[in-house]
Amino acid sequence: MSRIDYYRDPAAPSANSVVPSVTAVVRDAEGRLLLIHKTDNDLWALPGGGHDLGESVADTVVREVREETGVEVVVDDIVGLYTDPHHVMAYDDGEVRQQFSICFHAHPVGGELRTSDESKEVRWVVPADLDNLDIHPSMRLRIAHGLDAARAAPYIG
Repeated sequence: MSRIDYYRDPAAPSANSVVPSVTAVVRDAEGRLLLIHKTDNDLWALPGGGHDLGESVADTVVREVREETGVEVVVDDIVGLYTDPHHVMAYDDGEVRQQFSICFHAHPVGGELRTSDESKEVRWVVPADLDNLDIHPSMRLRIAHGLDAARAAPYIG
């Protein structure tokens, strides 16, 4: 399924759903960031996805990172809550979803990098190289917050 992200675009369609989701800022021992090249919008992003019934939100983080990247993680803390009503995602099935994402810090504990149906490329990225990748502004915000070691409290916005 493909999607189009609308970010603060007055021509964006109206949202017709909200789905709780997660993303994860995962850094390895060298400080590199785990990113995926998404198949649905052709952008680079943090791994993550929708919360399923019957699981805790921490379980969602672990499952989504494993499914999209092959990396096993442990959740550490919350980066922030991202619920901007001016960021909607329009899917080709007619769903227009308002952003609702909880971003977490997590660290790798095993696994091997691999792609999935949702990720055509997976890699560890040196933060200095982020400007060379096509990343949506809302994802850049989460990454910036996740890499900010001086940030004392989770972002709420």
